[in-house]
Amino acid sequence: MWQTDDNRVRHQLLPNGRYDEARGTRESAYQGRYEVEGNYIQYWDDTGFTADGTFVDENTLHHGGMILRRRQ
Repeated sequence: MWQTDDNRVRHQLLPNGRYDEARGTRESAYQGRYEVEGNYIQYWDDTGFTADGTFVDENTLHHGGMILRRRQ
């Protein structure tokens, strides 16, 4: 699970190459597939939206102007 410090955005990167993103109180606000190559991640939402991000280190993900941290 990756989340913003305020817990508003939460990403679950599932082992089957799918993701589930919650926004605020809206669970599963976005779902789709993802691929990781090195420290780069690309997302393809089921609605056709695309996004990407960069893993800065093992606990920090920069995505769409947000900083998400790995939840332990």
